[in-house]
Amino acid sequence: MRKFETVRSKALPLNRADVDTDQIIPAKYLKRIERSGFGEFLFDDWRKDPEFILNEGVFEGSRILVAGDNFGCGSSREHAPWALEDYGFRALIAPSFADIFRNNCAKIGLLTITLAPEDVEFLIARAEELPEAETIVDLESQTVATADGAFVRSFEIDPAVKRNLLEGLDAIGLTLQHEADIDAFEADRPDRYPSTAPAEPPA
Repeated sequence: MRKFETVRSKALPLNRADVDTDQIIPAKYLKRIERSGFGEFLFDDWRKDPEFILNEGVFEGSRILVAGDNFGCGSSREHAPWALEDYGFRALIAPSFADIFRNNCAKIGLLTITLAPEDVEFLIARAEELPEAETIVDLESQTVATADGAFVRSFEIDPAVKRNLLEGLDAIGLTLQHEADIDAFEADRPDRYPSTAPAEPPA
């Protein structure tokens, strides 16, 4: 997966709590077998409303989404993070996230940031009032800040998740860090375990 780098972007304010994974990506799109291409279906049902925030052109290109409490609740489908990442978001900010959703995000390089409710309310109100204003997410320093420096908050993150995001390590990448040991094991395996090759026919 891509290494996570500092994000400087407009923030899209989704002023809704309890946004579940079916609202993020409706179940009718889960028949697709690819992991890519889900972005166009993000919040599909809500986007039928012309006034839905994602339809406002001023927020086009936003890579930071700020939402209400309990974001990503509902079913454990991985397609919800896939849709958000495919649409272009790199960081999600909310007072809380559903555990499985947060873990699924980390596995694909999507950063979830938990801030105090009043801080999230401030960022949402600011984005609604000043949609072109930039927000800066710096994972290395674990901070969220406004571009003018008037708002700076630190956030907590599991050290292992932080390392994986910064280095772009998904489950496969983590495994390949032990490639030399895996190769050595495979080379030595025939001497330690019974062979699975077909037996030679008797002469």
